[in-house]
Amino acid sequence: MNSEKVGLFMGGMKIKIRLACALFLFLVIFSGPVFAETQKATDIRKLLKVSGIFDQLTYMQDTLLNNISMMVTGSFPNVPDAFWREFNQLVGEKEMDDLVDRVIPVYDKHMSHETVKKLIAMFETPFWNDWKEKMPIISREAGVIGSEWGREHTQSAAFNMRLDGLVEKYELKKLNPPPDKK
Repeated sequence: MNSEKVGLFMGGMKIKIRLACALFLFLVIFSGPVFAETQKATDIRKLLKVSGIFDQLTYMQDTLLNNISMMVTGSFPNVPDAFWREFNQLVGEKEMDDLVDRVIPVYDKHMSHETVKKLIAMFETPFWNDWKEKMPIISREAGVIGSEWGREHTQSAAFNMRLDGLVEKYELKKLNPPPDKK
């Protein structure tokens, strides 16, 4: 190989090395935020657990199944116990993970990673651990009271008289005749 060819070869190698370095720097610079987001999502998942929000999502699972079970018993009054055992497995860990995966972007959108980390530190204190244990119980009891209040309110004569008055005032029966009278 003569010196001219060696020079061209070395020049080509320098360009390839520079391109490889540029590509490496590009990947390091622009893959950083992706890693940060992944770490942020991991921290949000931790925040959901240490704050007790995950327990609240589990409460939503219970509420959903209870509401559906009322619809089932409304349509099918005689249901064997085996049905209920399988029914209670319809929304399990996989479905709850899906719910958490859907909730994480909401936290990601509205909170900085720094805020998430500070909240985790706050929620890991003994004071918040006590609150976290009591919060689901308080929420369930308050939810039962709210349901009872709603049922009592909507079944009261005063409420139904006011509702009937609105139906009459806005002529809802005329606007919505039964299917056989259309």
